[in-house]
Amino acid sequence: MNAATDRKKIRVVLLFGGQSSEHEVSLLSARNVLAALDRNRFVPQLVAIDKEGIWRTTTEDQLVTAVGNPKLLKLSTSGPPLLVPPGPGSGIPSIFDDPNYTETVVFPVLHGSHGEDGTVQGLLELANVAYVGSSHLGSAIAMDKDVTKRLLVHAGIPVVPWQIVRARDFADAPQAILQAAAALSYPMFVKPANAGSSVGVHKVKQSSELSAAITDALLHDDKILIESGVDAREIECAVLGNDRPMVAVPGEIVVTHPDGFYSYDAKYVDASGSHVELPAKISAETAEQFKQMAAKAFVALELSGLARIDFFLDRKTGAVFLNEVNTIPGFTAISMYPKMWEASGVPQIELISRLVDLARERHGRRRNRS
Repeated sequence: MNAATDRKKIRVVLLFGGQSSEHEVSLLSARNVLAALDRNRFVPQLVAIDKEGIWRTTTEDQLVTAVGNPKLLKLSTSGPPLLVPPGPGSGIPSIFDDPNYTETVVFPVLHGSHGEDGTVQGLLELANVAYVGSSHLGSAIAMDKDVTKRLLVHAGIPVVPWQIVRARDFADAPQAILQAAAALSYPMFVKPANAGSSVGVHKVKQSSELSAAITDALLHDDKILIESGVDAREIECAVLGNDRPMVAVPGEIVVTHPDGFYSYDAKYVDASGSHVELPAKISAETAEQFKQMAAKAFVALELSGLARIDFFLDRKTGAVFLNEVNTIPGFTAISMYPKMWEASGVPQIELISRLVDLARERHGRRRNRS
């Protein structure tokens, strides 16, 4: 290894793990990002956050050799714990400040709470370090499905009808909550407002199932959504960019899992639980409609870098609804975001490089503001 040559490369701190229920999926995503990192331009450093919130250095071997089943996957805790001080210019040694490299970019691969919700992004901005993905504001907005829907409605983007249930209200008056939900149509979907990867999500087919679904979803968040079910195809769009976002060829998720929707098991555990149609079997005009709506939502929600935006296409009416937004979409071997860009002519090694460059561009603009 040539130290002088490496110094000219960009140091990429791959940050993964985390305290959310998607900890294991984060490890799978981090492996794929690491594999796609252009070693001619970048030098990786691996930093893992364990389930207790301790930051640790880890090695490529420890990440790559971990078992692949997300239900069995475990993070190595053999690496030394790290302090997370302010960073460049503070005079305190930091994971964000390595004198061996002239430039550092943090690549968060943290799904769910304490990673995708703006908390880590705020820390990185305080540390004055470049990082991949949306700002603390955009991340926080998109993480909260209720706030996301309200902003989308304001922007004129259609969403499925929904109601909000808060833990304190359900504890005080459960029957009133159940009666109010009758205004929505079955089947309903009950989901935490701040979670991803279908964790805590329930498909409710009849009223007798609703109370148990709400109770379980409230274990994951103090605010949950109840949404009207739509007999729809699930179309997804991958967005890339800062001020002028680009959208890849839309793809379609076809679910065959017994859960009847794109559940955690259908995504990550059951190899035959779903499959992808790339490109989605829709007309060119419909595909363009999805792409324009995805780009509009990306701007309306103050996003940058990347996002996967999921839509419903009503099978009967052809109506389009925006379902969810993910600001740190999965990068596992089966994840849609990198697959859609591959289908659009952007291989993963180029995709990862573009994401790092977008982070540097945004950080440079922020640093130069007076």
